[in-house]
Amino acid sequence: MNRATVAGVSVGDGLDVAVVGALNVSPESFYSGSVVTDADRLLRAAEAMAQAGAAWLDVGAMSTAPYLAARIPQTQEADRLQWAVGLLTAKLDLPISADTSRALAARAALESGARMLNDVTGLAADPALARLAADAGVGLVLMAHPSAVPAPAEPVPTVLAALAGSLARARAAGVSDDRILVDPGIGFFRGGGIAWPEWDCRVLAALPALRSLGRPLYIGVSRKSFVGALAGRPDPADRLPGTLAATAAAVLGGAHVIRAHDVAETAQAVRIAQAIRGAAPERP
Repeated sequence: MNRATVAGVSVGDGLDVAVVGALNVSPESFYSGSVVTDADRLLRAAEAMAQAGAAWLDVGAMSTAPYLAARIPQTQEADRLQWAVGLLTAKLDLPISADTSRALAARAALESGARMLNDVTGLAADPALARLAADAGVGLVLMAHPSAVPAPAEPVPTVLAALAGSLARARAAGVSDDRILVDPGIGFFRGGGIAWPEWDCRVLAALPALRSLGRPLYIGVSRKSFVGALAGRPDPADRLPGTLAATAAAVLGGAHVIRAHDVAETAQAVRIAQAIRGAAPERP
């Protein structure tokens, strides 16, 4: 069975699909509705997500959207994470994950109480992050990223190769498999021979193939650009219906964790999709 325990939360086969609340303290983020930069609003947003059933919160301090030029200095990202994670862990009884690919920022988050790291580069950007995660004994999300493969070709083999490389790096650093989740990187593979909306649809349609990695599947589709492209909605604020459709498809395909900006709505969609998935006859 593909299972893991991250930040004290067990996820995987045979367990309820977990919903993770996404919060950003980076004004550069692609969806302004997720951005909170003052303490009162951050706490209110986090508390609402907790009440809606979030299993943990994932806090980002620098936009990672591949179509934005939003890179900031490491020290600035570290300062933002230190502030946000420290505030949330002091006030909430809910695990906090730090969405970062850089060891300096990750260390600041861990020292402020984060219990999990979410690296969208799959440990390709900063080798020190893998050892940091191993030494701290925290959970780790590894995302498939174009930088981890020589030349993206067919979607599913490319994603499998990228994640296999990330898993190898994590294991070499001493991170145990039972603390690792894998993310196929929806929205990040662009510029190849396949248009990114088609790429993302093909990956989501083939989620069962990713089970061969042996790790629970962590999926982020919330308000992403492929939803906007398919639905004709350029503004991320108009993409909730499409997001919920993609969420349901991911759950039916075997997702174990869904990262979302809209926790209450997503939790309801997950609950229905999970019930339908559970009612399906077993395949011979």
